[in-house]
Amino acid sequence: MAYFDSASSAPLHPVARQALVASLDEGWADPARLYREGRRARLLLDAAREAAAEAVGCRADELVFTSSGTRAVHSGIAGVLAGRRRVGRHLIVSAVEHSSVLHAAQVHEADGGTVTQVAVGRTGSVSASSYAEALREDTALACLQSANHEVGTEQPVAEVAGVCRAAGVPLLVDAAQSLGWGRVNGDWSVLTASAHKWGGPSGVGLLAVRKGVRFAAQGPADERESGRAAGFENIPAIVAAAASLRAVRAEADAEAVRLRELTERIRARVPSLVPDVEVVGDPERRLPGVVTFSCLYVDGETLLHELDREGFSVSSGSSCTSSTLTPSHVLRAMGVLSEGNVRVSLPPGAPAEDVERFLSVLPGAVAAVREKLGAPAPATVVREDVLVVDALGKRCPIPVIELAKVIGDVPVGGTVRVLSDDEAARLDIPAWCEMRNQEYVGEEPAERGAAYVVRRLS
Repeated sequence: MAYFDSASSAPLHPVARQALVASLDEGWADPARLYREGRRARLLLDAAREAAAEAVGCRADELVFTSSGTRAVHSGIAGVLAGRRRVGRHLIVSAVEHSSVLHAAQVHEADGGTVTQVAVGRTGSVSASSYAEALREDTALACLQSANHEVGTEQPVAEVAGVCRAAGVPLLVDAAQSLGWGRVNGDWSVLTASAHKWGGPSGVGLLAVRKGVRFAAQGPADERESGRAAGFENIPAIVAAAASLRAVRAEADAEAVRLRELTERIRARVPSLVPDVEVVGDPERRLPGVVTFSCLYVDGETLLHELDREGFSVSSGSSCTSSTLTPSHVLRAMGVLSEGNVRVSLPPGAPAEDVERFLSVLPGAVAAVREKLGAPAPATVVREDVLVVDALGKRCPIPVIELAKVIGDVPVGGTVRVLSDDEAARLDIPAWCEMRNQEYVGEEPAERGAAYVVRRLS
C-alpha cells in the first residue's frame, strides 16, 4: 500500500519511535516535583523545549506544548484577542485557512467580534496588499497559514508580517504544514504547529508567543506550560515530537529536492494521461510533496475508493466526499474545479516507483468512474434558442456531465441553462467553461436551486 496522504498525518518517523520508547522509562513522573524522578522528567521536558524552540526560531520561554495543533490555534487566537481587547475586536483571516482557524473566527464573531476574510487568487495565495487593506484601527490580530493544507501553496508570510508589524498588529502563523521543512520567515508574533504533520506522535502541538505580544490565556488558571496549556504534560510524546522535528529538519533539504521532482512529474504527466483535468495550486511557491488536481465528470469519493483498491491512500477536497455535499472551502475560495479532486501528499522517503505506479493506474481509475457516471441522459427541453438541462436533485459531478453532453446541441452563440440545486455546481460549471473555452454568462434565480447559463463559443 502506498501512503500518499502525509499532509493529513505523516507516518511516525523512526527517530520519534526510538525517542518515545526510550523516554517512557524516564519521563513518566511529574516534572514539577523536586525529587529525583521529577527532576529527570523536567530535564527531558526542558531539553525538548530547547530543541523545538531552536527549530521554530524563538526563545525557549516563548514556546509551550499543547495537546494538539488545533488546541494551539484556538489558544493562540483566543489569548491574543483577549490580551488586545482594548485595541479592538477585529480579526483578519484568509479565506483558505485551516478549519481550526476559521472555527475560532466563527466563535469570535458569535461573541460580538468582527472578522474580515481576505480573498485569494486562483493559485490559492493571498497578497500583502490585501492584508494591508483589511487592517483597521481596531484590528487585534491577523492570521495566515504558512502553506495551504489542501493545495500546497506557500503564502507570502514575510511580506504580510511586515505589513502587520508596521501597523502594530500581531500576526499568528499556522505553520502545521511547513515547519518540518524549515523555519517560517518573517517577523511573525505567534506561531502554531502540530507534531503529527512532520512525523511526530499525535497529541502534541506547539504554541510560540513572542515576547511583547499582549496575551491573556483563556479558561481556568493552570500553572503548567506558563499557564497557556492546561494539563499534565505528555513528556514521552513531547520528547518524541522534538526529536523527530530535529531529525526531519536534518533531512529536509535533500528530501525536498527529491519530492519536488516527483510531484513535478505528477503535475506534468497527469494532464497528458487523463483528459479534462485541472492541476491546482501555485506551480512554483508550493510545498515539496503536495500536488492537487481535479477531474471533470468524476465523483471524488468513488475515485478515492478506486485508487484505494489499487493500493493508494490519497485524499480529496471534492464535495462528493463530504457529508454536507459542499465543496472544500479552499477550492471554493480559489474558484477552481472541485469535482473529482485528488490531493497527493508524498511522505519523506516515498519511492519513485510508487509514483510511477500511481501514474500508470490513475487513467484507468478515472475512466472507470466516468463510465459508471455516463448515464442516464439528461432531461432536456428546448425553449426557443435556449437549451435547458434539468439537473435538479443530481449531485456532483452529474450537472457538469450533463452540460458537457448537450453543449454541442446548441449553435455557436446559443446558450445552455443548467438547473441545479447542488452547491458544487456554482464552482464547477464556471471552472468547466474556463477549461473548455466556453463562456460562463452567470447565475440566475430559479424556482429551485439556481440556473447556470453557459454560452457556446466553439
